[in-house]
Amino acid sequence: MKLRKEYTCPLELTHDMIKGKWKPIILWRLRLGATSLSKLERDIEGISQKMLLEQLKELMEFGLVGKQVFEGYPLKVEYFLTQGSGQKMLGALKVMQEVGIEFMVRNGMEDVLREKGVI
Repeated sequence: MKLRKEYTCPLELTHDMIKGKWKPIILWRLRLGATSLSKLERDIEGISQKMLLEQLKELMEFGLVGKQVFEGYPLKVEYFLTQGSGQKMLGALKVMQEVGIEFMVRNGMEDVLREKGVI
């Protein structure tokens, strides 16, 4: 993702870093720990491998996600939240998750939450 040259505030920049359908979901999944590309793809319903790789690349460019390559055959690669920015962003996503849960409960969508094991 190409960043703009000018921002009115840091929040605007942060929004650009995680905007889109998949980035927050990828970051939320990575809260569970380092994982492989194939496991991420299985865990995130509806994402293609191409899209997942694109989004991971951008998240790595922003310093939110790291990648570790293990030597040997077959090649093993794991993605993880970075200790600095990635962990801080997780705090913001937790608040967003709570707001979403509250909204769904208020609007009679508890079935979805139960189905996904959230409540």
